[in-house]
Amino acid sequence: MREFDLIIVGSGSGNSILTEEYQDLNVAIVEPGTFGGTCLNVGCIPTKMYVYPATVAREAEDASRLGVRASVDSVDWQAMRDRIFTRIDAIANGGLTYRQSLENVSVIQEYVHFVEPKVLETESGERITAPHIVLANGSRVQLPEIPGIDLPGVHTSDTVMRLDELPESIIVVGGGYIAAEFCHVFNGLGSKVTQLNRSERLLRHHDDTIAERFKREAALQWDLQVNRSITGIEQAADGKLTVSAAASDESQQSWEGTADVVLMATGRVPNADTLNPEAAHLDVSDSGLLAVDDYQRVLSNGQPVEGLWALGDVCSPYQLKHVANAEARTVAHNVVHPESLRATDHRYVPSAVFTDPQIATVGMTEQQARIWAGENNTEITVKEQRFGDVAYGWAMEDSVGICKLIADKSTGLLLGAHLIGKDSSNLIQPLIQAMSFGQTAQQMARGQYWIHPALAEVIENALLGLDLPEQD
Repeated sequence: MREFDLIIVGSGSGNSILTEEYQDLNVAIVEPGTFGGTCLNVGCIPTKMYVYPATVAREAEDASRLGVRASVDSVDWQAMRDRIFTRIDAIANGGLTYRQSLENVSVIQEYVHFVEPKVLETESGERITAPHIVLANGSRVQLPEIPGIDLPGVHTSDTVMRLDELPESIIVVGGGYIAAEFCHVFNGLGSKVTQLNRSERLLRHHDDTIAERFKREAALQWDLQVNRSITGIEQAADGKLTVSAAASDESQQSWEGTADVVLMATGRVPNADTLNPEAAHLDVSDSGLLAVDDYQRVLSNGQPVEGLWALGDVCSPYQLKHVANAEARTVAHNVVHPESLRATDHRYVPSAVFTDPQIATVGMTEQQARIWAGENNTEITVKEQRFGDVAYGWAMEDSVGICKLIADKSTGLLLGAHLIGKDSSNLIQPLIQAMSFGQTAQQMARGQYWIHPALAEVIENALLGLDLPEQD
């Protein structure tokens, strides 16, 4: 048995736990894959490095409505790919090298699983233990069991960004945020894109207004096939891939399409099962998440296990890097300050979808807010403000963007904010701040200057448009 003071399983946000307070501890970091975790290597960072040039290309093609004649002459996919991953790979390799250079840190590059409470076993059979173990081993791509899923040319978000060349055509299977972002990337860069979704709705966790607006805009940009459940993939004689799908709606016929590449954007699942949690008697939810309390302590039979912590996708339903980072800060404090435990604040978790048009959201949807209002004997007020109704929206000739706000009519406090349109991921930030610090819509609207004619005036006007009483 090899003993440590602390074992961290996963090198994404878990790696950030090691502050100066940990420099005298004997630490093991377990990472069987690429150092740095999902976000750095196959997630938010490289995808956004593709999203930006795709957005630039789309704006050039769309500039004619503003009186600007522009076009995209060509896209150098290989140069783009190499620019992105030369930088990312260097960061990942540098992080591994740095951790390996520290005298108090041992990097174990193997999978591990529990064999008993607080005891982990590596693939090679070594057993390791520590009074504190942090489980931060993330999530993995989820794939349906269909014929042809393992054919060359069938990719996931883990692999599609390292293609040797930009495909002429691609079929994207899925209707969530990963599918939305990659449809935009490949469409913007010039591929013929087909999106295949098993239900009528895209972005099913978003507010109805936003999901419907995005569906409309998506169908204008690429071939959108809804109510289609993929049944198989076959290799065609010319090397292309043929995808077959059954109709989810009885009024439709089955569907078949051909493309150079198929991207399976069908979601991610937590890696809790790879840890053999049963051996440590750990609680796991029906969706496969490790159960934790507000202090990020892992639960067994509903009670926290002393010295066992979890953070990120392995225990969090959000699957967001900023959430994992917040949870890592909680764990970093609590491990060394057991006398003053801190809880992670999950009240107002925002997210963004970097597609075209961009989407950002925080808090309740309108449907959720109406249910909440009924349960709490109150009323809500809702305002949809179009980007095109403010001066900068005029400049952009915007006919797409909407800021939708939902507030408690009795208190003026915001319950939810949902934006679709240019720079939504930035525009939503003051609304997140207002919700987090208990600022009312009236205070936010009139308690500060709003730069004219900045696009942020759409937020001001949405706040003023809520049906709320005047406040002194």
